[in-house]
Amino acid sequence: MLNYKNADISDIDIIYKLSKENIDMYEDITKINYKKVLDWVKKKIQDNIISYKAIYYNGEKVGFFNFHEENNKLEIDDLYIYEMYRNKGVGTKIIKDCIKESHEKNIPIFLYVFSKNTKAVSLYTRLGFEITEIIKDTRYIMERDVEN
Repeated sequence: MLNYKNADISDIDIIYKLSKENIDMYEDITKINYKKVLDWVKKKIQDNIISYKAIYYNGEKVGFFNFHEENNKLEIDDLYIYEMYRNKGVGTKIIKDCIKESHEKNIPIFLYVFSKNTKAVSLYTRLGFEITEIIKDTRYIMERDVEN
């Protein structure tokens, strides 16, 4: 059983920690201003916490994501599943829920993903997303049209 509740300010630090872990794992930090990127990430989370959702699986909080409209498209942003709940279909279900909303609103859906995060890239590809842009050799923009 999967459901979502609004995140709140008490979730900012954990979302930031998960984001930083993702950057540390997948970004080439020799190509970025690390402190500037982390400051930007923290501010983005703080400024948008009202649009983040906490993910609950069988009553347990298992992660977060932000799903919002951006430039006439829906964006899946900051999708983080706690490690002990990965590979249990949680991420797949969230993406399918987002795709369903994309169809209902008749708006394409997109996301950013680190190119080194091969499990995530594989999942998104399986669910109909295609790479539409490569950013600084470390990230992809992947998009799924409403018709898919």
